[in-house]
Amino acid sequence: MTTVSRTEILRRFLVTLVCLIFFEVLKLIIQVATLFQFGYLLVSRKRSEPLRRMCNNLSQYGYRIMRYATLNDNRRPFPFAPFPEDGDCEPPAKQVQFR
Repeated sequence: MTTVSRTEILRRFLVTLVCLIFFEVLKLIIQVATLFQFGYLLVSRKRSEPLRRMCNNLSQYGYRIMRYATLNDNRRPFPFAPFPEDGDCEPPAKQVQFR
């Protein structure tokens, strides 16, 4: 374990606060997108692939925020680093089960 200055700790804490604000906004966006996706699915009986890919990227972003905020990762998430893209994310399931 290395000694870290209080200034560095405070700097990371402030970055974490900004990231947690982004996380709260992200949660709202994902909730609205989920409701829209299910409405679309009920009407058309198929999922919206662009919305599904976007939500996959958003969930990957949320995961990165949580890892940074809980001191499990040192990579700063967006807006301090590039936003995750399709290649950075685990691909969504090919077929979704409704059981």
